[in-house]
Amino acid sequence: MFNLRRSQFVYNNSPDETAYFRMLLNRESITNSVVMIQPSLLSYSFNSPPTPALLDVTSISADRILLLDAYFTVVIFHGTTIAQWRNMGYHNRLEHQVFAQLLQAPHDDAQLIITDRFPVPRLVICDQHGSQARFLLAKLNPSATYNSAPHEVVPGSDVILTDDVSLQVFCEHLQRLAVQS
Repeated sequence: MFNLRRSQFVYNNSPDETAYFRMLLNRESITNSVVMIQPSLLSYSFNSPPTPALLDVTSISADRILLLDAYFTVVIFHGTTIAQWRNMGYHNRLEHQVFAQLLQAPHDDAQLIITDRFPVPRLVICDQHGSQARFLLAKLNPSATYNSAPHEVVPGSDVILTDDVSLQVFCEHLQRLAVQS
């Protein structure tokens, strides 16, 4: 319910766009409909194969690549360290083949997603703290915001500048409503 209220089906679109998105929701399979409401996030790192990650700002790390599948948008997000190494051309050096494979893996997975989907989703390739990172940040749970205590922020992750409630606050509010008489 938390992700549904933040999705394009309920929030931040014109009536025409909302009708279009709801028509596609009704047309698609259950699996695709779930991805429309709650996007999937994969994490790529040197230490492990691609693994599902929490749809939370704490999933952002300087040494990770994230692949977000939000059905209508596919985002490849490079952490700060990964982006710096890519910009320095490490992936073109023979001694850094593992890094080149790490950079290529989310692109291959994104192409598999894009080729199987209609309408074709927008592919966004971005870096941490870049302007296009907003496509990822808009879908993440804002567990660390500008008013979070410094000890609550995970080092290397991002802080989302929003007044929107986090999943934890949302669940606490639902619990209070459920036990009220």
